[in-house]
Amino acid sequence: MNAAWTVFLKEVRENLRDRRTVTSALVMGPLLGPVLFVMLMNVVISKQLESAEKPLKVPVIGAERAPNLIRVLKQYGLQPQPAIEHPEAAVKQQLADVVLRIPASYPKAWSKGEPAQVEVIYDASRQDARAPVRRLKDMLQRYGRTQGAIRLLARGLSPGVSTPVVVASRDQSTPQSRAGQLFAFMPYFFVIGVFIGGMYLAIDLTAGERERKSLEPLFVNPAPRWKILLGKLGATAAFATASLLLSLLAFGLAGKLLPTEKLGMALDLGPHFAAVVLVLMLPLTALFAALQTLVSAFAKSYREAQTYLSILMLLPMLPSMLLSFLPIRAQLWMYAVPLLGQQLGITEMLRGGKVSPEQALLVLVSGLIAALIAALVTVRVYATERLAISA
Repeated sequence: MNAAWTVFLKEVRENLRDRRTVTSALVMGPLLGPVLFVMLMNVVISKQLESAEKPLKVPVIGAERAPNLIRVLKQYGLQPQPAIEHPEAAVKQQLADVVLRIPASYPKAWSKGEPAQVEVIYDASRQDARAPVRRLKDMLQRYGRTQGAIRLLARGLSPGVSTPVVVASRDQSTPQSRAGQLFAFMPYFFVIGVFIGGMYLAIDLTAGERERKSLEPLFVNPAPRWKILLGKLGATAAFATASLLLSLLAFGLAGKLLPTEKLGMALDLGPHFAAVVLVLMLPLTALFAALQTLVSAFAKSYREAQTYLSILMLLPMLPSMLLSFLPIRAQLWMYAVPLLGQQLGITEMLRGGKVSPEQALLVLVSGLIAALIAALVTVRVYATERLAISA
């Protein structure tokens, strides 16, 4: 194993001197995710807090027909705006998030004690308009319940007559489980950080050396090629692991910068979380190192390998997309699926849950088996004479 260790030390030492590799593997990979994460979540949280706290500005058509309604809505936080022509077109053109229209029939129906209709005009396909629409509907429903109770009392009836069934909500969520739902995409950043952490090294150690014609002299040495490959895989996995450690540190610091407590959430990215994530992600460092080296072996130049691995980078996105579009209940066997097991385990940790020893063992064993299979295939490719011929 001296040959593998020698190759490992050589590749690590040489690539630490390469500014491009260090920047890509140990700066862009582990730091870009946390920076984007903090920026994105600060925008999301700020918008949610702003939409919940600031007065709700809504154009009102026919406000003079329901002065009592408007007065109460103002107390709830509504800030009526002047009426606009063609409200439907204004909503479609995003000139207004929501418009409240009080029809001419409202005063007559109200005076008769009949249900009086109001219209809320909005576009449900606009995600940014959902919060103001929900707030306006809540205000109107609150007003309707209050006025309904007053009408019943005026007739000598208890307001409870209109609600024969009362639903008592018992929310079992915790501040951390609510945070886990909001930050469900975080596992993807860890996976992509590991992928990028080893990608440029894997490209340089195979396709790059082949392009520079330095792979042939290396294969001339009496050391078996599988030992040479083992040293290269070890160096690639070492850079990927370093990228993962930096990502965990960066996310731990980023978690303290987010005002999650203002949303009634708690985000714990401390040492225990980092340790569990490190254990779950370690098999991926070996699996990605083998896959990236295997793909790079089929490229004749650095740029060609970069193109191939950019396509392979879509692979880590699959579990996140699957869980986003098809929410599923986690089963024990799912932890045996590489990438999916990591996604489920980290998501459970974000929700304040725990990863059981059985689940962690499945993630480790299945990931290492997949890495071993990929490594054996790469060994066969490294044994071919075609790889020794430079482009």
